[in-house]
Amino acid sequence: MALNKPELVLFDLDGTLIDTAPDLAFSIDETLKQLGMPECGETRVRAWIGSGIDGLLNRALTNDIKGKADKDLFERALTIFKEIYFENICRQSRIYAGVSEALTFLQTSNIAMACVTNKTARFTDKILQELDLYDQFGIVVSGDTLSVKKPRPEPLLHALAHYSLSPASALMVGDSRTDVNAARAAEVPVLCVTYGYNMNIDVRELKPDAVVDSLAELPKLIN
Repeated sequence: MALNKPELVLFDLDGTLIDTAPDLAFSIDETLKQLGMPECGETRVRAWIGSGIDGLLNRALTNDIKGKADKDLFERALTIFKEIYFENICRQSRIYAGVSEALTFLQTSNIAMACVTNKTARFTDKILQELDLYDQFGIVVSGDTLSVKKPRPEPLLHALAHYSLSPASALMVGDSRTDVNAARAAEVPVLCVTYGYNMNIDVRELKPDAVVDSLAELPKLIN
């Protein structure tokens, strides 16, 4: 399961670096309350995270993992949700155990770091800044940085271009099918964590190049 030592590590955000589910769940439930709809609760929201806010909101509005809400209802809910989430983005969100050790190791090893997430920049920048992670990354590619996002390869390739590096010299670290598919499309090796948001799918089924239970294990894999 050892990996070649990369020159750049590309990190997903939600479910990989930060457990954002508590604040997403709070914001979803507050949105539903304002719409006069029943709350979902954190357990269901955790199972629904993995394909961006639009997907999460559609599931919450329909109480169905494959659901798609009425367009007008969705637009109303999205406007409400964005404001609630922005104001409550770091009430309970926390950096996962093992992340600080991994980032410190990469920094002292002179390995560049990027954050590549489908979260829009407004939310991404705020949560990274509030948790003192923003300055760890040489580039942050958010869901609205480009016209497309993961699982398309362009966000990863954009970060690689920033450093003038080839796909083979990097490593994608994520928690979901979206991350694996993006990495495969970009021809970047990929490591998955087991603790994130993957709609109750075992990440081993996705056949990443390596799997860890904690990012504290990362130094042993690439040292």
